[in-house]
Amino acid sequence: MRFSEEVCERLGNYVYRLIDPRNGETFYVGKGRNNRVFDHVDGVADLADDDSQTLGSKLDRIRAIKNAGLEVLHVIHRHEIPEAAIFEVEAALIDAYPGLTNIQGGHASSDHGPMNHVEIVDKYSLPTFPSNPVHRLVLININKLDNRFDRRAIYNLVRYCWRISRSRAENAQYVLAVIRGVVVGAFEAERWMAATADNFPDIPYADGSEAHRLGFAGRDAPKEIWDLYVGVRGKRITAPELKHVQNPVRFWNC
Repeated sequence: MRFSEEVCERLGNYVYRLIDPRNGETFYVGKGRNNRVFDHVDGVADLADDDSQTLGSKLDRIRAIKNAGLEVLHVIHRHEIPEAAIFEVEAALIDAYPGLTNIQGGHASSDHGPMNHVEIVDKYSLPTFPSNPVHRLVLININKLDNRFDRRAIYNLVRYCWRISRSRAENAQYVLAVIRGVVVGAFEAERWMAATADNFPDIPYADGSEAHRLGFAGRDAPKEIWDLYVGVRGKRITAPELKHVQNPVRFWNC
C-alpha cells in the first residue's frame, strides 16, 4: 500500500501511528510526509535512519505481526500540520501512548510532557541546578519513577541500560538521574559494562537483547555532591545547554 502523488500532496506534514492488529495496541508513533508511514514495514525508514535506536523492538514487533499472517495497521492521526507544530503534535501523541517502541521521547517531553500536580509544583518551585557545573557529568533522563525519595529505585533506573559512549561515560565523575527536567539522584559509576544478564543478574529483564548498550555498577555520590546537585527534593535544570531534548543522555565537561 502506497499513497498516490495526489494524496501525498494533500496530506502535507502528518503524524501517524503503527498498530498491532493482534491486540489493537499502538506500538510506534512518528511524523513524516508522503509515504513515510509505510516505510517502516518496508524497511526503508530503518535503512535511512542514521545509527537508528529503534530497530530492535520495533522491527521485532513488525516481524511478529507478519509471522502471524497479519499486517500492521497504519493510522494517519493528524495531517496538514504546519511545519512549526509538527514536533509538538508528535510529542503529545508519544506521551499519550505508554509502552511504545520509540526509544526517544517526544520533542521537549522532559520539559513539557505529562506531569502530576506535585511534579508541576516541583518543576517551577524547586531550587535550580547549577548553571555551570565544575564536575564531569553524565545526565541521564529516566521515566516512570514512582517515588523520587527512593534512592535504590532511582539507581536501578539510571544504571541500566543506555546507548552511550563508553569512553565519555568512564571519563565522567558522576551520573545524574533526571526526570521531567529535575535532577533526582547523583551516583558514582565504578564500572560500565555491556547490558547482559551476566553483568546485571539483579535486573530481571536483562536478557541479553540489549547487549549493545551499557549500564553501570556504582554507589551514591558523596553527601556534598548529592547536596550540590540534588538537594532535598531535587533541583530543576534551567540552563538550555544542560536540558535534554530527545536523546536521553547528556554529557557535561566530558
